[in-house]
Amino acid sequence: MTEEAEFVTIARVAKTQGRHGEVAATLLTDFPELFETRRKLFALGDSRKKSGSAERRRMELDEHWFHKGMVVLKFAGVDSISEAETLVGSEIQIPRSERAALGSDEFYVSDLAGCTVSDSGREIGRIKDVHFGSGEAPLLVIQGEKEYLVPFAAAYIEKIALEQKRLEMKLPEGLLELDAPLNQEEKRRQHEKS
Repeated sequence: MTEEAEFVTIARVAKTQGRHGEVAATLLTDFPELFETRRKLFALGDSRKKSGSAERRRMELDEHWFHKGMVVLKFAGVDSISEAETLVGSEIQIPRSERAALGSDEFYVSDLAGCTVSDSGREIGRIKDVHFGSGEAPLLVIQGEKEYLVPFAAAYIEKIALEQKRLEMKLPEGLLELDAPLNQEEKRRQHEKS
């Protein structure tokens, strides 16, 4: 397992909050109540910043509270606005081994990365990533002949076999062609309409 795969992101720092080093973060966990017992967190720096590298550093959580749909975090040793600014864009992570325990018929959607996806028996590709927050259902980023974005919706799922890294789906007709380029006949019809 790579170092990246050993950690999971539970929040993303959006901005500074207050004058004493606090930061406001977007929640990316279904278990925000676990901030109550978490003291050791990791901040994975934003590689788009001028340093250009995504460095992970251990952080001690002094306190937290929820405000306007976000979590406000106060870390030990981060005591000013300028120190807090260095965390903006960072992913707040925990070791994968510290994720909340799930029931026997439950799983983490992020564990679908790497699974092979088939649509009505036809293999369409492998899940490269899972995007959250763009709608009610997470979007599976599937790399096949091209990159497909497919909603991870219960209505489309036939079978999930995480042990075999397989996801069987029955997608609505035409879903995979939504962003496909127009063929000559479609271009001609579109031109006639205009």
